[in-house]
Amino acid sequence: MRTKKIPAKTVAKASAKKASTVKPAKKVSAQKNDVGTPLSVVIRRRIEAQKARFHANDNISKFIQPGELEGLVDEVAEKMLAVLESLVIDTQSDHNTKNTSQRVAKMFVKEVFNGRYVEQPTLTKFPNVSRLNELMIIGPITVRSACSHHLCPIMGRIWIGVLPNKESALIGLSKYSRLTEWVMCRPQIQEEAVVELADMLEKKIKPIGVAIVMDADHFCMQWRGVKDCDSKMVNSVMRGAFLKDSNLRREFLSLLDKR
Repeated sequence: MRTKKIPAKTVAKASAKKASTVKPAKKVSAQKNDVGTPLSVVIRRRIEAQKARFHANDNISKFIQPGELEGLVDEVAEKMLAVLESLVIDTQSDHNTKNTSQRVAKMFVKEVFNGRYVEQPTLTKFPNVSRLNELMIIGPITVRSACSHHLCPIMGRIWIGVLPNKESALIGLSKYSRLTEWVMCRPQIQEEAVVELADMLEKKIKPIGVAIVMDADHFCMQWRGVKDCDSKMVNSVMRGAFLKDSNLRREFLSLLDKR
């Protein structure tokens, strides 16, 4: 028996019609996949997927979606409650510790470690119209941080020296304080914190030189350990002209003594 040939156009139309009746595969949202998974794990997976670092002093704001900080506070509060219970502290009948876990969680996420979870503050820059090239000193700026070894407070002051040139951008005085606070509100060590701050200022304003001096009390040394209340840590970072010009460096440091 002779097989009747079907025109190619007819076959193509039939295939297209059949394909149009097949419903596309439903996309499973990432949120549904994450149901029941702790928020900290979800954020960690995003970071690891990008092969990014998330050390104690790193900013991870780009991996946090709007509204998630509140959820993170709740998760930390739940785990902090377990810490208090393991310390055999009655959080039920003791009116002083009843909501301590929530208060501590909010303090960590929204205050003392906030520099990890929020974006860098906006820095409005102005052109150096007057071609300023004289030494500027900002400070002392009060800083509050935390030691990443024991999560004990670091309390101190920072002085910033800037030597601009005609190509440098200028920023408002308050912006130095805002940027400093953003960098310091993380668990870290003082030596690394001042280096990061110097790097950011160099990148933002492109001066001839940047100098930073930090003087701080470390509660991991005063509150525990050796319990030495008189010891402080002072360290400095000198970049550009401050590193090369000893007279400029001497002028900057001598002016700090008068403040």
